[in-house]
Amino acid sequence: MKKLLTVDIPLAPPGGFKGIGPLGETSGSTAPGQFTDAISKIIGVLTVIAFIWFTFMTIIGAIRILASGGDKAALEGARKQITTGIIGIVVVVAAIFIVSLVGTILGIPNILDIGGFIGTLTQP
Repeated sequence: MKKLLTVDIPLAPPGGFKGIGPLGETSGSTAPGQFTDAISKIIGVLTVIAFIWFTFMTIIGAIRILASGGDKAALEGARKQITTGIIGIVVVVAAIFIVSLVGTILGIPNILDIGGFIGTLTQP
């Protein structure tokens, strides 16, 4: 039986897969290096998101105090929201130090390299 059509279809790009976008780019060429890079990027992004969220909650609580108009229930709810926001910010900052400590103990020096992650976002 004779082949009618012979076409070579590449299954991978030349040089292999490099990842798609800044989250796919890794500095480590080994699997543990790629894993630690991914974990550090995920932790960095979640830390920034949590810090922004709790700061936003604190500001909204302050606005609610101003808008309470003397209502004791609204004032108490706003105080609780500010307390929750401040506790959240303290927990996020403490978590940064704890994760950094764990990264140092495990030998992952750049586990919270947020600046490096933002640098990869701005590169073409």
